[in-house]
Amino acid sequence: MADSGSWFMDELERRGVSRRDFMGFCAAMTSVFAMPRAVGAQVADAIMTKEKPSLVWLEFQDCAGNTESFLRTSRPPVADIVLGTLSLDYHEPIMAAAGHQSEEALAQAVAKGGYIAVVEGSIPTGANGAYCTIGGRAALDIAQEVCGNAAATIAVGTCSAFGGLPAAAPNPTGALSVADAVPNVGTLINLPACPMNAENLAAVVVYYLTFNRWPATDRYRRPLFAYGKSIHDNCERRAHYDAGQYVEEWGDEGHRTGYCLYKMGCKGPVTYQNCPVIRWNDGTNWPIGCGHPCIGCAEPDFWDQMTPFYTHLSGFPGFGMHSNIDKIGFWGSVGVGAAFAAHGLVKLGQRAMHGHPKDLQVDEEGGQS
Repeated sequence: MADSGSWFMDELERRGVSRRDFMGFCAAMTSVFAMPRAVGAQVADAIMTKEKPSLVWLEFQDCAGNTESFLRTSRPPVADIVLGTLSLDYHEPIMAAAGHQSEEALAQAVAKGGYIAVVEGSIPTGANGAYCTIGGRAALDIAQEVCGNAAATIAVGTCSAFGGLPAAAPNPTGALSVADAVPNVGTLINLPACPMNAENLAAVVVYYLTFNRWPATDRYRRPLFAYGKSIHDNCERRAHYDAGQYVEEWGDEGHRTGYCLYKMGCKGPVTYQNCPVIRWNDGTNWPIGCGHPCIGCAEPDFWDQMTPFYTHLSGFPGFGMHSNIDKIGFWGSVGVGAAFAAHGLVKLGQRAMHGHPKDLQVDEEGGQS
């Protein structure tokens, strides 16, 4: 283990994290990135020895939910340490400085350069930016300066990634996403959700430290390792969907048993995020796991496109735009029944042609008849 990483191992020990736990975290990161386990050693070396980047965290039109998520990263403990050792040079809600001192810290960080800008909240453009001002400056002006000069920008939460709830119709403040408000943003990573899962933020930072580049993204600039599969693909209730077993009303037997929540409005089939894998509240649970349908908060315009939240979508991907879930469920049940019936007929046919060990009788002399 590199001597330059001794400070990091000391920090692990101080927080009660063993070397075994640390290497387990590195192996988990390679799994998240869909890379061979052997890459775990490279991840470990990068975390221990490389200088952590400077972060400038801007908070605009939001509820501070992403900051709350960031402050509560504790599983795995190493993720907390990785984020905790970053040079967070500016973050209004948690920094000690205030007023002119805080704005001076921002100016110094921007002048130094080489930082990563983290943006939380949408950026209002109405009334010449008067809906959100910090230190007498409009959020739009601050974002254009800070993000425009950053080595990279990470938009945390759906509001900054896609505009979120503030940008929902009729959008009275003229709220925009980072991509729309700062078209010259350069490298942009979107981590949408309400709020973003801080473990995904830790994974993005670890990826950058390890490979000196940013992870591959989809057309919405979301990292594929976290947003490459739909929630439906990894959902623990998927087997019930395949069997045509749905919750029909809140609290019914199917709801208590864990049946599929699609009829109750679940947007999992059209929402892409790794919620079922990393979960929430220290990996304890996630919305569908505790009986509530996904509302699609990681997708663009979810407030306009996914509402009403408790009404299922009229179309279903893979079955045609006009497919109806009730018909799909019916034919799914019919298909399962037909499969069992066909299996039984095949077995009966095999017995009729070849016999079956259980059908063979032993005669009085020990022979078979």
